[in-house]
Amino acid sequence: MSGDPTIDPALRSWVPVPDGSDFPIQNLPFGVFTAGGATRAGVAIGDHVLDLAAAHAAGALDRLPDGVFAASTLNGFMALGGGAWRRTREQVSAVLTETGRPPGADGWVLPRAGVEMLLPIEIGDYVDFYSSIHHATNVGMMFRPDAEPLLPNWRHLPVGYHGRSSSVVVSGTPVVRPHGQRRGPTGPVFAPTERLDLELEVGFVTGVGNPLGTAIPVTSAETHIFGMCLVNDWSARDIQAWEYQPLGPFLGKSFATTMSPWIVTLDALAPFRVPPPHQEPPPLAYLAPTGDSAIDLRLEVELNGQVISRPRFGDMYWTPAQQLAHATANGANARSGDLYASGTVSGATPDTLGCLLELTWNGNHSIDAGRGELRTFLEDGDTVVLRGWCERDGAVRIGLGECAGTVLPARGGVT
Repeated sequence: MSGDPTIDPALRSWVPVPDGSDFPIQNLPFGVFTAGGATRAGVAIGDHVLDLAAAHAAGALDRLPDGVFAASTLNGFMALGGGAWRRTREQVSAVLTETGRPPGADGWVLPRAGVEMLLPIEIGDYVDFYSSIHHATNVGMMFRPDAEPLLPNWRHLPVGYHGRSSSVVVSGTPVVRPHGQRRGPTGPVFAPTERLDLELEVGFVTGVGNPLGTAIPVTSAETHIFGMCLVNDWSARDIQAWEYQPLGPFLGKSFATTMSPWIVTLDALAPFRVPPPHQEPPPLAYLAPTGDSAIDLRLEVELNGQVISRPRFGDMYWTPAQQLAHATANGANARSGDLYASGTVSGATPDTLGCLLELTWNGNHSIDAGRGELRTFLEDGDTVVLRGWCERDGAVRIGLGECAGTVLPARGGVT
């Protein structure tokens, strides 16, 4: 976004921001936190949080409904639309700028270490796509070795399915190893998964929806997108392999999905726009890409302190704008707080694969999982941390923070 004053590299905040922080004043991601027994919305700045409810009550943020930030979710604010998002970013930037510090602002800033981050949105619907051509090709080679890796529809539309919104949890929430039905030696068995996997994904959240029976054009899809986050769509591969035909993932996915607590706006990511990958054959007109609709986001997967993969989000075949246009092309309505995930982000090389299924080639070889241990799939006690950031010459580094979860042992299942 050329001319956007909130991303000026020269801006400095009176709140200290450590070198290399994900959250400089040019970022200003939105989240929801609890401190002192109260829940409200905030903006991350360095290692601190600006209390938006306090800033609004003091008159530093105007033209907003009363109590919009004294809430347990961002849904109400997101539903106000792009004008309100942009104006609020500009006002927050002014509050935090060295030359614009208002009286009493010190009391609106809290250390992040002293607050509890919550799931930032109430999620009505959750859609998971399958948008990496490298991931889809690898999975096809594994499970359909004698056929074309990509199914006939893959290059023509963003393949996806509806996930379970009730089991989306905020970063740091433990993940219990799920039970499910999977293949056994003589037939199906009901037992804990033996092939628990991570999936590195990037999500986007809709702020403004569309009326039922209408579609969101690809050319205006981004006006409906509030921002981006990190997503780990944990997967039980053995449960999934047994149940997914003919209708797709169910219990193998629905037990938990982890979302990072901060939502980074598209405005903050504007300096890192890049052209999307070439699509062949060209998609139908309603999906035709326009401009620099991809984002050069660098990603990282850490398992027990060991970095095991570093993909790039800019390599994804289908963009967020195309995904939202397709999801609503039949007249389905998006709503404030809907979460859409990219599907596993994988690149073309072994060090850029976004899940253990690919990194171990379906468990056929082990990888270094840190602590001097090897893994094919996740074991109890394993901790997965996803990270994402953008950087380039002439712009300030912008990060998405962390998306973390630790695997807990299975609990007693039904009998």
